[in-house]
Amino acid sequence: MNIFDVNWIAVLVAALAGFMVGGIWYGPIMGKKWMGAVGLTEEQIKEGNMAAIYGGAFAFSLLASWALAHTFATYGALTAQVKILTAFGVALGFIIPAIGTNYLFSQKNKSLFFIDAGYWALFYIAMGAVHAYL
Repeated sequence: MNIFDVNWIAVLVAALAGFMVGGIWYGPIMGKKWMGAVGLTEEQIKEGNMAAIYGGAFAFSLLASWALAHTFATYGALTAQVKILTAFGVALGFIIPAIGTNYLFSQKNKSLFFIDAGYWALFYIAMGAVHAYL
């Protein structure tokens, strides 16, 4: 199998779905709590290079989406449920423990961990759902 033999429409749409989850999660749902947990003010956030931040985040979303697509393509015909649960499993088994370990050693607070862990679980569920149905 060629590593580029994936459903590129699904890769793009899933990356957009994950990106939108982030906008909602770190906006109206957890935005204020997240800012407090990381110690940033709205003014400090506005001073950031938004093109680089959002562009980089979307590039990472594309990479994650492609990795899921490649994993799914490697295993052939999978049900929608298996794709969604696999995507959630990636978050639960790989992403969340990795950020948890980093947060422990960098002594970040637990609320930031739960905010970010919740996001990554939803991010991968959203991407898995898109890959399951496109």
